[in-house]
Amino acid sequence: MSGAAEYQEMAASVPPSLKAITLTYVRYRRGDPLGLFLAWVSLVPVFISLGGFVSHFLFRRELQGLCFAAGLLVSQVLNELIKDSVAQSRPAYCELLEACDSHGWPSSHSQYMFFFATYLSLLSLRRSRARQVIAAVPWPLAFLTMLSRVYLGYHTVAQVFAGAVVGLMFGAIWYWIVNTMLVNYFPMIEESAIGRWLYIKDTSHIPDVLKFEYDNARAARKKVATD
Repeated sequence: MSGAAEYQEMAASVPPSLKAITLTYVRYRRGDPLGLFLAWVSLVPVFISLGGFVSHFLFRRELQGLCFAAGLLVSQVLNELIKDSVAQSRPAYCELLEACDSHGWPSSHSQYMFFFATYLSLLSLRRSRARQVIAAVPWPLAFLTMLSRVYLGYHTVAQVFAGAVVGLMFGAIWYWIVNTMLVNYFPMIEESAIGRWLYIKDTSHIPDVLKFEYDNARAARKKVATD
């Protein structure tokens, strides 16, 4: 018996002890351009979390944005609780992807994206008209994410639709909680020791933040020039 054949026989008899972190572990059929595109679409929640909200905290530190991020975290915890209680398997094809050691109903990707789209839309619609265009931006990505999870074999149609419904409903509920209840505590958080230390602020009461910051930046520049 050759060395390679002996190794394969030994490996087959030993249960695998290694497990991959599947945060960005997305597979697609080789030579499938649509699969490649949808694989990248499937990673949008990762880009939003790591690129969007981490950058927001570093450079903006808005209470509304921090509550938005907290809602997404709560939504994902809720998703795991539902998955564990329902315990519905992923589609059979998912076995080939080596990523089927978790339950499939509801889809966490769909839930994440529809929560994100719902909250962002509701937040944008109450601001200036120029910002209302932003309300339409996340929805194509949300639907493409649904499509990607089915096309790539990670979920069934029912699983992605369940995730979309839960995300949409919880996104609306969380928006209501933040902007009718938690918003009353924003001034207190701003004035707290940790709020002042971390420069946490709230500008949700300003109708057009972009214009407000632009005008103040120009005024500060003029003041520096005249000093």
